[in-house]
Amino acid sequence: MRNYDFTPLTRSTIGFDRMFDLLDNAFTASQADDGWTPYNIAKTGDNSYRIEVAVAGFSSSDLTIVAQENVLTVAGRKNADQQALYMHHGIASRAFERRFNLADYVRVASANLINGLLTIDLVRELPDALRPRRIDIGTDASQPQVITQDKAA
Repeated sequence: MRNYDFTPLTRSTIGFDRMFDLLDNAFTASQADDGWTPYNIAKTGDNSYRIEVAVAGFSSSDLTIVAQENVLTVAGRKNADQQALYMHHGIASRAFERRFNLADYVRVASANLINGLLTIDLVRELPDALRPRRIDIGTDASQPQVITQDKAA
C-alpha cells in the first residue's frame, strides 16, 4: 500500500487546498471501497449527468440522498424482516453508503426509484458572472471602452 504525502506541494501553492484534499480522499477512498452497490455515471448532455445506483430490495423510505457542499451521499438502511425465514437469502439487504464528489456548481435536479434502480439527475449551472463573455476590441486609443455584463454574448 502506498501513501502519498502532498504536504510539500501545499506549502508553495495558494488556493489549491481543495484539490489536494480531493486527491488525498481519492486515494483513501479507493482503498476502502468494497464495491458494494454497483453504480453507473453517465453524461447525458453538455451540462447534465446521471448517476444510477442498483438498490434491489430497497424502497424509497429505506434510502436517503444528501447533497452537502460538493459531496453527494447515497445511503440505504433496511430494517431486517424478522418474520421471514429464508431458505436461501441471495438478495443482499445490507446497509450501504456511497459518496460522490461533485464539481462546483453541480446540483441535484431529481431522483427517481424505478424497478430497483435509483436514478439521480445532476445539472451543472454556471453563474452568469463565470460564463465566458465576448469582449469587443476598440480602435480609438484615446477613449477606453467600458465593458458591461449586458454586452456579453
